[in-house]
This record gives sequence, structure tokens and C-alpha cells, in this order.
Amino acid sequence: MIKKQDRVIMNDDIRVPEVRCNVDGGESLGIISTDEAMEKANQMGLDLVLIAPTAKPPVAKIMDYGKFKYQEEKKLKEQRKNQTKIDVKEIKLSVKIAENDISYKVKHAREFLAEGKHVKFRVFLRGREMAHPEAGKEVLLRVWPMLEDVATMEKPPIFEGRYYNMYLLPIK
Repeated sequence: MIKKQDRVIMNDDIRVPEVRCNVDGGESLGIISTDEAMEKANQMGLDLVLIAPTAKPPVAKIMDYGKFKYQEEKKLKEQRKNQTKIDVKEIKLSVKIAENDISYKVKHAREFLAEGKHVKFRVFLRGREMAHPEAGKEVLLRVWPMLEDVATMEKPPIFEGRYYNMYLLPIK
């Protein structure tokens, strides 16, 4: 998928006769001709950037575009650094699972929840098991009491396609 980049119209690419011009820092020059705004930007050694091309008249700003772009990228990098990635571990069960297998999978789920990860339990319904999907819900409801002391249920077990899903979040 190709991302459409927002093309910035600046300096000689501005093709409107007049603009509402602002200087970086807050000073407003009012509505002036584009040539006059370009001349002012050249005197200051800055760029004339069209900010709102659809406004009447279009709004342009005199600024150091390279510096502005650098600061925007720096902000984005800082935001990415501060965001937390949620790790979801999926544990698959079946309708015919034995009790000792459930306890083994619950043990792993407890470890994941202790690490602060989210856990998604899935019961896959095969063939004729689709005739009684409530059997999948019953398996999840057997698992829940074993984990309710270390987790909170985000949603009760829900039926999606051929799966019964249950999401658990660690208690903080």
C-alpha cells in the first residue's frame, strides 16, 4: 500500500495572487500579495509555506521549513518512544480438552499475566462441534475461576466465526 504524502506548497510553487501572511513567532502581516510575501521571506532568509490553501484568502507562514520539519520528526520519534506496545499471548483450547491439560495451559497463562501481557483464550470448534457452540463457552468458563485472582476479564466469552474467544488482562 502506497502512502499518500502531504505535499507542502512553498516558495515559488505558490500560485495564488494574495495570501494572509504570518511570521513564525506570531506576528501577522495581514493580507498581502504573494510576491510581497516572498520578498519579505527572502529578506529574512526563511521560506514562505502555504499552510491553509483552501482558506479565502489562503494562509501562508514565513518560517524555516527545514527546522520545522526536523522538530516535527523529533516530536513523532518521542511519541513513538513513549508509547507502550501491548503484547497479546494466545492460548488455544479445544472442546474435548482434559482437566490436566487445562491446568497446564492455565499455568502458562499465569506466567504471561505476571509478565504484564494480555492473554486471549480461543476454543476452536471443529465439524460437528459447531452444532453445540455452548460447549466452547463452557470450556472458557471452566478456565476463568482458575485465573480470576490474577486477571480481569475484558469481555465475557464471545462467539466469533468458529471460535469462542475470551480476553484477560493482568490486574495492576
